[in-house]
Amino acid sequence: MNEKVKMPTGVPSIDPLKAKIMAALKDIDHVFVVASGKGGVGKTTVAINIATALAKRGFSVGILDADITGPNVPKMLGLENEHPDFDSEQKKIIPIESTFGVKVISMEFLLENKADAVIWRGPLKMGAINQFLGDVKWGHLDYLIIDLPPGTSDEPLSVAQMIPKADGVIIVTTPQEVALLDVIKSISFVEKVGMKVLGIIENMSGFVCPHCNQEVNIFSKDGGKKAAEELKIPFLGAIPLDPKIVPLADEGKPIVAVEGKSREIFEKIIDNLLELNKH
Repeated sequence: MNEKVKMPTGVPSIDPLKAKIMAALKDIDHVFVVASGKGGVGKTTVAINIATALAKRGFSVGILDADITGPNVPKMLGLENEHPDFDSEQKKIIPIESTFGVKVISMEFLLENKADAVIWRGPLKMGAINQFLGDVKWGHLDYLIIDLPPGTSDEPLSVAQMIPKADGVIIVTTPQEVALLDVIKSISFVEKVGMKVLGIIENMSGFVCPHCNQEVNIFSKDGGKKAAEELKIPFLGAIPLDPKIVPLADEGKPIVAVEGKSREIFEKIIDNLLELNKH
């Protein structure tokens, strides 16, 4: 059992780990958690583009890759060969900074062999996330983006328990009905752990042919928007399939770093997110 910090009479005791994390995050103004009910919906792509778009607007931004067994954030930001330094005086890990000014921490940085699988049970994964929250030298950030693994298991639960100050959760989905069933589960999870749903983003929403400009709804369209309306949750925007996203991500470049329609859509999503988060 964790030892409790002794507090003056009449003041509730605070778990030492939670107190450490709160102290580490005290200079972070806003925390956005990016989640999805299932894998394969492009959640990490959305997370890195939100982070990069905010940084391009002049905000100080960090991204915490909380997918311990499948960390992809470094690769998608061109940082997969980097290794973080350690501040021995403060006993803190120093996050790596991307070309676009986003500070990043990820399990990928700490693996000796990038091909090694991280085969950990829940307590070890939760311990790693707690260390990323409490032992990283973030400094002042306007925004910390936390990219969760898909689903509603250990990692999301750990983040929800340890960051009561989080602004809320952005849920990423694709338009088809089977994905939307998982949105409902995600929203149920978020509400049960006492967090706020900031809004839904519909990814892979239609495809515009670059040759003839005809739109084809490969995965259907507007399912996320309809779900948001039915559930009375803000709809942040719809991102179409863009053939440039994958090769750019492989090169470590977010789509918001280049001109084009996808960048404009992400910028509008950021506008919606910041406007909604004022209230």
